[in-house]
Amino acid sequence: MSLRDEIKSQIIGALAGATFPIGSPEEFLAALPNGAATTCRSGDFTVTAGEAAKVLGPEDFPFADAEQLAETIVSRAGL
Repeated sequence: MSLRDEIKSQIIGALAGATFPIGSPEEFLAALPNGAATTCRSGDFTVTAGEAAKVLGPEDFPFADAEQLAETIVSRAGL
C-alpha cells in the first residue's frame, strides 16, 4: 500500500465513529479519538491530525463523509 493510501485509510479509520456532516476544523478535530494529537504513521512518515488540519480552510467545510475529508487532506498535503 502506498504512503498516500495508508494515511488516507488511517484517517478514514480514525473517523469511523464520527457524525457527519462535519462542519468546521474544530468539529473535525473533536471527532477524532485523540483530537489534534491523533497520529497517522506509515514507515518513517508521521503526521498528527493537528498538522493535517492546517491544509483545510473554512471554505472546505462541510464534509459529507470520511472518504471526502481524507481525500482532501492527502491531496492538499501532496501525498
